[in-house]
Amino acid sequence: MDPQTFVDFATMVTKLKMYPYFDVSHYILMCLLVRDDSPQIGSTLFSRKHPLSSWVSSMLMCFAGSIIANLILGEPCILPFKNHQSVVIASVVWYLINYSPFDIVYRILRLLPCRVLLFLLKEVQRTRKIYDGVTVTAKMYPDSYLIMVIIGTVKGAGAQFMRSAERVVRGTWNPAANEVLLPSFVFKGSVCASIVFVLERQHYLNAPHSVIYFGVVMFLVYFRLSSLLLGIHDPFLPFENLFCSIFMGGMWDALRRVKEEVKENGSIKDGIKNKDDKKKD
Repeated sequence: MDPQTFVDFATMVTKLKMYPYFDVSHYILMCLLVRDDSPQIGSTLFSRKHPLSSWVSSMLMCFAGSIIANLILGEPCILPFKNHQSVVIASVVWYLINYSPFDIVYRILRLLPCRVLLFLLKEVQRTRKIYDGVTVTAKMYPDSYLIMVIIGTVKGAGAQFMRSAERVVRGTWNPAANEVLLPSFVFKGSVCASIVFVLERQHYLNAPHSVIYFGVVMFLVYFRLSSLLLGIHDPFLPFENLFCSIFMGGMWDALRRVKEEVKENGSIKDGIKNKDDKKKD
């Protein structure tokens, strides 16, 4: 591809409007996530028995990034709901997924081609959210790089942090399944994307903004589709294992185990040798 054509295409991606298609894809995925995670009551769906709980959980997930980011930055948590249009669209998506005739909308959205398209749109929107989070925070705290990364990560992976709270709304409490204890690829990818955008703002990356932005989009899209199609759920895992084995005590623990095994085997050999000597005597 011609370099200028590539730059033009990357620039076009940076200028995409998130409303309505990208936002709707996000609402669809969040409502599907809530429905698939909801406990079933006999043969009745959870949304039939507890529609209010299902709706509140879905809205918390749809606007999770903004809610948590506002909480951290000292803004009103309810501020994301001031846009009535977004709330209405998210509510319509929730209704169709849970109450469509013969469950046809849910069945169609669960098809692989639909999921691929939804994930593609979602990762483009996630990149925009991360970039906007870093940009807004940089204006408020221009010298606080950590806060920029935190807000960018929260904006990109807010739903992962909100899951514990929205499960409580549905009557499910599982404190062992939280994002800090068991970080997902979405969280790790959002951290990496936030760091890239922070480095760009500090002029450590000299590439054009459109190229950097498009590179982040392709990174998130590639590994999300790899997770969906190839079963590669966490590409960071091999690097984490290597890092932990070197810098987090894994290497020293392995050496200690080897030493204990050598010492134990040596004691066993000495005991057997002593028994053989007594027999000879």
